[in-house]
Amino acid sequence: MSAAEGAGANGGGAGGVDFLAHDAGDHVAVAVRDVAPGEATVGWLSSPERRSVQVSEPVPFGHKVALAALGDGEAVVEYGVPVAVTTKAVTAGSLVHTHNVRSTKWQSMR
Repeated sequence: MSAAEGAGANGGGAGGVDFLAHDAGDHVAVAVRDVAPGEATVGWLSSPERRSVQVSEPVPFGHKVALAALGDGEAVVEYGVPVAVTTKAVTAGSLVHTHNVRSTKWQSMR
């Protein structure tokens, strides 16, 4: 797939993707540029896979989008490991940030 084919409605950032995820099981991906609501493309660092995600709200450069729906109190997986816990339900395509998750870096998961 060429960069133009993988760009989606948002235009695509580096390598024709709008978001980059680390591992196949990750629940979130990082925006490689500011992404507007609409169809966007996700790429993985661990594989050549590309997939579309319907973004429901603006996601600023460097912030995360949910690749899957997560319930309140669920672990958020990034880098193949739990890195946060949701503080309320998160829908696929929504911004994942301090308003709906808390880090698990310095605390145990409940």
